[in-house]
Amino acid sequence: MRIARACIYPKDIQRITGRSERYGRKLLNDIKAHFGKKSYQFITAEEFAEYSGIKEEIVNQYLETI
Repeated sequence: MRIARACIYPKDIQRITGRSERYGRKLLNDIKAHFGKKSYQFITAEEFAEYSGIKEEIVNQYLETI
């Protein structure tokens, strides 16, 4: 399965969850804190799926369609 992108951005979270982009930024910061990442590091689709409880296949499917 080919992934278009490996990184998750606030706009992706907004489209996947239906919440606001501001919520997406907050969630990314929460995920970074959870995984012990620095502010400049990216969040992968796998990390987002693990943290949010959304199946990784669903996240990857979304990333392939955009």
